[in-house]
Amino acid sequence: MSANRIQHKVNHVALVVDASGSMYQHQGQLIRVVDEFVAGLKAESDSLGHETRISLYSFDHRVENLVWDMDVKHLPSMRGLYKVNNGATALIEASLKSLDDLGHIWEEYGEHSFLQIVVTDGEENASGGDRRHDGDMTILGPWLDRITAKMNGLPGHWTSAILVPNSLAKRTAQNYGFPAGNIAIWDADSQKGVEDAIGTVRAAATSFLRGREQGVRGTKNLFAVGQDISVDDVRATLEPVAADKYRLLKVDKETEIRAFVDSHPGVTYERGSCYYQLGTRVQVQPDKEVIVVEKDTDRAYTGEAARNLLFGAGVRGTVSVKAGNNPKLEVYVQSRSVNRKLKADTRLLIML
Repeated sequence: MSANRIQHKVNHVALVVDASGSMYQHQGQLIRVVDEFVAGLKAESDSLGHETRISLYSFDHRVENLVWDMDVKHLPSMRGLYKVNNGATALIEASLKSLDDLGHIWEEYGEHSFLQIVVTDGEENASGGDRRHDGDMTILGPWLDRITAKMNGLPGHWTSAILVPNSLAKRTAQNYGFPAGNIAIWDADSQKGVEDAIGTVRAAATSFLRGREQGVRGTKNLFAVGQDISVDDVRATLEPVAADKYRLLKVDKETEIRAFVDSHPGVTYERGSCYYQLGTRVQVQPDKEVIVVEKDTDRAYTGEAARNLLFGAGVRGTVSVKAGNNPKLEVYVQSRSVNRKLKADTRLLIML
């Protein structure tokens, strides 16, 4: 092999979308969510110089490949490809089929990573047959064994994620082997839920591709933010906040934000002046400012570019995110609530 060979980054993405009968009322929303995810992949791939190839599957009680390993720049809108059928939901079979197909891709040259994202509004009820079996374990049992074995055996440069409709479906997806950090809930029944899902998947596309630049080829925290940025990124992109314009307070126990602030001398609670430390998953609305803090120095940075740095360019709506693991940086989100619960062992940033 030539010592001068370019090891370019190649991303293979499989989108696996539910086309069962229950999706009929949601098909317009799903098309928007998927098209925005693809737009995010296109924009970030162009920015970073990656080659990103996409495969598209739809499923009811049958699994169909619609697009195979196409350059993401050439993928048309889902509107011309996706059609809801009056079938059941072979969720496990579709997930396995797409993973098995991706496994046939040759990886000898280039630095390859694989990302599967499944989108559904329901739960498994049809794998292995052409009729509904509604959780009959005599039918479902072997499929459960297969998907858990497949998920647990995925190589480190593979990422498998899923969007589900509720917390019950999230627990079920975890039982299948999807990592908790790679499961997000979307509400297809409301305009706000669809906008949230769009923000979530756009941010995930950005996070995945930026992680590749940091040497991360697979992740179990796809729907987290902040783990893929560096101190240098922050200093080069964001505006420093003067040291005398803010305070950082340690939160020792769970407490309401207003009472906590007012208990400290020299500060008084004012709406919009407080920023809680991002931890577990929250909804970050488009009008909420974010601040990034260096752990070692407590220097704070913000500005209009902060949301782009964290969530990705083009993400304008609400995003559903949690904090990624970054040893150097913390993310803080603006709060306008007087009764927000602050978590123990976090910090609160107050603008003075």
